[in-house]
Amino acid sequence: MAYSEKVMDHFANPRNVGKLEDASGVGEVGNAKCGDIMKMYIRVEDGIITDVKFNTYGCASAIATSSMATEMIKGKPVSEALKLTNKAVIEALDGLPPAKVHCSVLAEEAVKAAVADYYRRQGIEMEIPGCDGHCDGCHLHEA
Repeated sequence: MAYSEKVMDHFANPRNVGKLEDASGVGEVGNAKCGDIMKMYIRVEDGIITDVKFNTYGCASAIATSSMATEMIKGKPVSEALKLTNKAVIEALDGLPPAKVHCSVLAEEAVKAAVADYYRRQGIEMEIPGCDGHCDGCHLHEA
């Protein structure tokens, strides 16, 4: 299983690791099959994600995708963060082995779960792109 230089860099030197005590939104997702767990924290000011942190328990790909996802949404409007896809994360990392694509899906879900929590705290109903509200285990609709 070959990893790109970017994957190895984000694994060995992950960006934005930690916890935001005063987070505007927090999302936690996991994959029971592989045991990976991602927790994403966002701080939002005037509709912009001004800070983002993550804690991930998992393999090199899980850590790298979490790190890259935080880099991709930091400084962006919340609405743009909702458009983040696992494919965009994979491309930004110059690819992932097929057996590790699920890690990028978790990173996408963690971002969307943090935004969903932010919207809930603001009393805003949100529509999650690509979701019909009948997901099985995506954790985006938990109150």
